[in-house]
Amino acid sequence: MSATDSFRVYLDHAATTPVRSEVSERVFDVMNRFFGNASSIYTEGQEAKRLLEESRDQVASVFNANGSEIYFTSGGTESDNWAIKGVALRNIGKKNHIITSAIEHHAVLHTCKSLEKLGFRITYLPVDPEGLVQPADLESALDEDTCLVSIMTANNEIGTIQPIKKLAEIARSHGVLFHTDAVQAAGVIPLDVRDLGVDLMSVSGHKIYAPKGVGALYIRKGVRLDNLFDGGAQEYNKRAGTENLPYIAGLAKALTLANTEMAETSERITVIRDRLIRSVLSEIPHVRLNGHPTQRLPGNANFSFEFIEGESLLLLLDHYGFSCSSGSACTSGSLDPSHVLLAIGLPHEIAHGSLRISIGRDNTEKDVLRIVPVLGKIAERLRAMSPLYDDYTKCLGSNETPCERCGQQNH
Repeated sequence: MSATDSFRVYLDHAATTPVRSEVSERVFDVMNRFFGNASSIYTEGQEAKRLLEESRDQVASVFNANGSEIYFTSGGTESDNWAIKGVALRNIGKKNHIITSAIEHHAVLHTCKSLEKLGFRITYLPVDPEGLVQPADLESALDEDTCLVSIMTANNEIGTIQPIKKLAEIARSHGVLFHTDAVQAAGVIPLDVRDLGVDLMSVSGHKIYAPKGVGALYIRKGVRLDNLFDGGAQEYNKRAGTENLPYIAGLAKALTLANTEMAETSERITVIRDRLIRSVLSEIPHVRLNGHPTQRLPGNANFSFEFIEGESLLLLLDHYGFSCSSGSACTSGSLDPSHVLLAIGLPHEIAHGSLRISIGRDNTEKDVLRIVPVLGKIAERLRAMSPLYDDYTKCLGSNETPCERCGQQNH
């Protein structure tokens, strides 16, 4: 295979997904037929209003929520910002402590950092080597000044699914609100807000085959938070701005389809994922799987390749027709190692060699597994140029103590 071949496999669905044909058809239909402003009282406006509320009810039904508890936003980042800042600013001068985890998406971490500048105290809970937040750590971190706990449902890099129901139960027992960033989990695993016991939940469209630029925030009835945007009376006076009705209808369509197909899709993708993991670990030396071995998103496989720099790995994979990532798409331009991989205990040099493969609904097992021999060849090529690997191989053939010569722990 060469760069001139037309064959390509897209394996970065955690970064974004293609828009489903059924969804794009819905978007264009609404765009053409329901152009009215949902805030207007004449016929075109009221037709748009009815469609807006139907879409709201559709989204709510997927998560076992009430329509009045769903607020449409521009995406996951806005939803995270609104949930966290909205609760924080509502409590300013009363409670100033927020708890989150060390492996959150930057939409949460950077929001918390901005609140630190306003005097809020932020606790960043550690995770275990598989990326799990320990309920006992949350219990210990809660105090009388805590106003919010924000823990993601599933990690965008390593795929680990958190025990959200247990964590939310602990927060609730202390009278503290609980928010979860469910951007990676929505439409992929079952999410019942009543069963989970969460107060706030963020969702994004472009992770579930809907367009970029639309999302939602679930706000449990009775939860009060300050507005992020000021302006008109849209979204029950809580989120100003004319609603993006075509994309909202597209989000509702995508979530409905995903929910209907979830069991079958999840089972099929999990089989492909597990075969991919087994093949990579058995056929390529010096590779480790990151994240929980089973308690992970169906399509997520995150590996660390020793003696390899991740960016070179990605560029060569792209050359051979595979679109993958080294972690979060939001930080793809950064040379720093993943904060998630550092949080689970990987040293910098191994964290730099990470590869995230995220499988989608249209990927076949045959196409996904084609990456394995290509990965093997690329790894061999890059290691042949690596001074670290050269030291490692020399170390194995010497009488010197391995760690003194090359720093590796796993000879």
